Amino acid sequence: MSFVDYYAILGIDPAASRDDLRQAYRLAARRFHPDVNKATGSSALFRDINKAYEVLNDPAGRTEYDHLWQDYAITTPSLNVETIFSRKYLRPISEPQLLYVLVKIQPLLEMSMTTDAPLNLCLVVDRSTSMKGARIQHVKSAVHRIIDDSAAEDFLSVVAFSDNADVLVPAQHPTDPRSIKSVVSIMRADGATAILAGLQTGLAQIKRNLQPKYVNHIVLITDGRTYGDEDDCLTLADEARDLGVGISAMGIGEDWNDRFLDALASRTGGASAYINSAAAVSRFLQERVRSLATAYAERTELIVGPVPGANIKAIIRTSPDPMNMESDLQPIPLGSLDGKLGTKLLVQFHLNTGESPDEDFYVGRIDVSGQVLGSAHREERIIKDLVVKITDQPIEEDPPPELLDALSRLALYRLQDRAREAVEEGDFVEATRKLEFLATRLFESGEKNLGQAALHEAQRVAQTQRFSEEGIKQLKYGTRAFLPVLGDRND
Repeated sequence: MSFVDYYAILGIDPAASRDDLRQAYRLAARRFHPDVNKATGSSALFRDINKAYEVLNDPAGRTEYDHLWQDYAITTPSLNVETIFSRKYLRPISEPQLLYVLVKIQPLLEMSMTTDAPLNLCLVVDRSTSMKGARIQHVKSAVHRIIDDSAAEDFLSVVAFSDNADVLVPAQHPTDPRSIKSVVSIMRADGATAILAGLQTGLAQIKRNLQPKYVNHIVLITDGRTYGDEDDCLTLADEARDLGVGISAMGIGEDWNDRFLDALASRTGGASAYINSAAAVSRFLQERVRSLATAYAERTELIVGPVPGANIKAIIRTSPDPMNMESDLQPIPLGSLDGKLGTKLLVQFHLNTGESPDEDFYVGRIDVSGQVLGSAHREERIIKDLVVKITDQPIEEDPPPELLDALSRLALYRLQDRAREAVEEGDFVEATRKLEFLATRLFESGEKNLGQAALHEAQRVAQTQRFSEEGIKQLKYGTRAFLPVLGDRND
């Protein structure tokens, strides 16, 4: 069941007059109309604003809509969205000012945080030559455990790929786990790495049982790079997102393209991970599948629409599965909403308040939607307007405790990212300096192994003017792993 609250979209009371309605629409148009606001998220918001006005401005349409709204109004919501600001007061100046907003999306505490939603899961496994030996054996063992842990109502399929893709286990209920595991056991490593073929075949298996009541997900396991078809893989991820199918990816070893797997996963709200040893495959796979199995809502999406004078600099999912999100691709897919952890994101704005005479500065709007699983199977939508105060008076503010430590940890993640950018731009001195500073900060935080890795990469960059593949991934995913603490402290 899907219902859109047009009154909430326009920010008016259901008893508002027609003049109030027109005034609210004119205000929304000044903020979000594509002629005055080119931000992707704002354009997405205005489509709904325009639709809401069309319905409510028509007397007959409004009467019909109000009957639906009355039924909606008495429905108890299941999801809660909370916004926490790094600062509440800004100065009226033309210099850009930094604002962080923590967005917390969670089931309401009084609601049950478990569902009876089964999985429609496809494991897409790389069986290319580089997977020979311990890697392929550990992957087989990990897949065996997933088969054993699957519930009777789940659908499970296994696809193996190298130069082409084969369906080892067609989508089915795991009623005969021994036979399924025996098929997986005979998988052999040989050939090149054609990820597109694997994903196409995996998505076809998911489509066989594609229904909203399932958590529909593909997990890609690879240790190599695919050549010539990365763009086609991302196009497939867009198709999967539109179907409500998530894709998660795990890279084993050092020879895979981390930016590609990140982009592949983020297009669908999935997760990506660095597995530095074959033995860690089973742990990651079990954790990922366990997270899917405890999903409270599926196909969750976020729109962040800034107004003119506000620019989005970054959107980072901090928990679960930390990842940079692509703010230009809105709505931003968040995938499954974990019933225990929820989802937390950090939005970084640069604001130009100018000589604003107003006491309130309207930053923009966030719009969260998702389909609650279990017996309800209904879509919920929450809209939040982001507003800060403008004052000439100097006001000292400390970021909320929930943000303070996490912003420090975020700085560590950003340091390694900027060091990598400096290498790519040919500024090896700056890259070395950032890596040495990162090493110092990591040692101070008690992260000795990561600190040593940063120091080693600093020396390597200074001598060879390049990162090692192992170092890139160790620092990127190691510092990114700090981010889940954001928002968890006071939960």
